[in-house]
Amino acid sequence: MTASTRPIGVAPRPRLARALLISSRPLSWVNTAYPFAAAYLLAGGVVDWRLALGTVFFLVPYNLAMYGTNDVFDYASDLLNPRKGGVEGAVLPPALHRPALWWAWGGCVPFVVALTAGGAPASWAVLAVSLFAVAAYSVPVLRFKERPVVDSMTSSTHFVSPAAYGLALAGGGLTPAAAAVLCSFFLWGMASHAFGAVQDIGPDREAGIGSVATMLGARTTVRLAVVGYLAAGILLLALVPGAHGPERFAGLLALPYAASAGVFWSVTDSTAERTRAGWRRFLWLNYLTGFLVTLLLISVWMHL
Repeated sequence: MTASTRPIGVAPRPRLARALLISSRPLSWVNTAYPFAAAYLLAGGVVDWRLALGTVFFLVPYNLAMYGTNDVFDYASDLLNPRKGGVEGAVLPPALHRPALWWAWGGCVPFVVALTAGGAPASWAVLAVSLFAVAAYSVPVLRFKERPVVDSMTSSTHFVSPAAYGLALAGGGLTPAAAAVLCSFFLWGMASHAFGAVQDIGPDREAGIGSVATMLGARTTVRLAVVGYLAAGILLLALVPGAHGPERFAGLLALPYAASAGVFWSVTDSTAERTRAGWRRFLWLNYLTGFLVTLLLISVWMHL
């Protein structure tokens, strides 16, 4: 099919494929797949088709649905945002919006059907909440991303819910230790979203988009993010019962995040863009922390 005969609104396949790949944020794929797989195994799950399918789902289709939907409905503001157009998100032209949404959500369907068939009702509820949060963050009318504080809570749900789903799919109970870990993870997620929103204060205000950062201002948001990271670490250190190996020090892994954000303790709205350096550092911190968490999980596994 040539450009002259291609139906209006249908993008060339290579162009669409590249746009979808960028839009899915490959650098962040592990941030949702890893929590699911770790929670599934630690909750008593075995290496089976549910682990494999769930990991693949949260690795790519879930991220494409989450970020692709955001890129479609944030197109106007993304045009004003200098950090868009690379590893931190695609600027999807209008011609790609419809096919991007079809691929993003259509790609989830077979995974959701299969995982629902292989899980109990409790896991269905968790998966439903997870997918609702993915859609509600970006789609018109709901647009939770424009509801200050709710935006950070919803974003955190995007990353905590795969872990909660892994726990439910494996049939694990919500023990005090599991609840403390999930709550700590949730605080970490809220702090991370809030800190990440600071760098976008300028473009968001120019586009008329509200966020926790545009409401509270750069300085207050950064300071709350630091407090959130520290609270997440303290919660793990104080409330995870029964830890007897190196895993009892897991809460200390929040310190690098607090220190990284704390560099911008006195940032102002006019200098908010400088926190972009801290956000880039955050992206790589996730890999270092993920490696250390893996070592801690191996320690836990050895004591099971």
